[in-house]
Amino acid sequence: MSGPLSNLVISGLAFLATHILMSSTALRGNLREPLGERGFLALYSAVAIATFAWFAVSFAAAPAIPLWTAGRWARLVPVFVVPVSAVLLIAGYSTRNPTAVGMERAAAADDPAPGILRVTRHPIMWGIGLWALAHIPPNGDAAALFFFGSIAVLALGGTVLIDRKKRLALGSNWTRLAQITSNVPFAAILAGRTRLRPGEIGILRIVAGLLLSAVLLLAHPLYAGGRVVLPW
Repeated sequence: MSGPLSNLVISGLAFLATHILMSSTALRGNLREPLGERGFLALYSAVAIATFAWFAVSFAAAPAIPLWTAGRWARLVPVFVVPVSAVLLIAGYSTRNPTAVGMERAAAADDPAPGILRVTRHPIMWGIGLWALAHIPPNGDAAALFFFGSIAVLALGGTVLIDRKKRLALGSNWTRLAQITSNVPFAAILAGRTRLRPGEIGILRIVAGLLLSAVLLLAHPLYAGGRVVLPW
């Protein structure tokens, strides 16, 4: 394995391992006790940013080893998926969520799952996961598969880990929350356990998400160069 590829694999494993160790093992408690909640979150954020930056730089430097030829259909995938991801991100960050750190009290509200939470109780994680998955088809090389695949696995696998922790932390409120929400987008709506209410999501969130996706698309050559080939 060449130097750039080795660096990509090592940085990717570091990115995944630090997230898992600091969020889902005894290490979290061991660090949070002496550092406090804010101190731990600051450390967690710093490690996450550093390892992701290393991973991204390694990806940019890795040689392209073709795995398949990306046709026009593959190049259209991010065009349609990224706007959905952006709306999930914007709506997720601007909606109180009982599964988010420090927002557990929201599970006891009269409506613990407003707006985008009726679609999925993990809008941010699904937004990141869908964004990553959408970038795999148009690239068609080993480095992109590993880079975007790792991000998708971490984000979507993280939804399962969060649910396990919140099931214990929220107690009876978890049962109530789980009844009217779902991890997989639209599952609770299709099962008839809740109803989609677009008005609760808000037109401003939707417009902001679409604008964000447009900015990402137009600025793509500036931050990603020719790594991802779009239809035009």
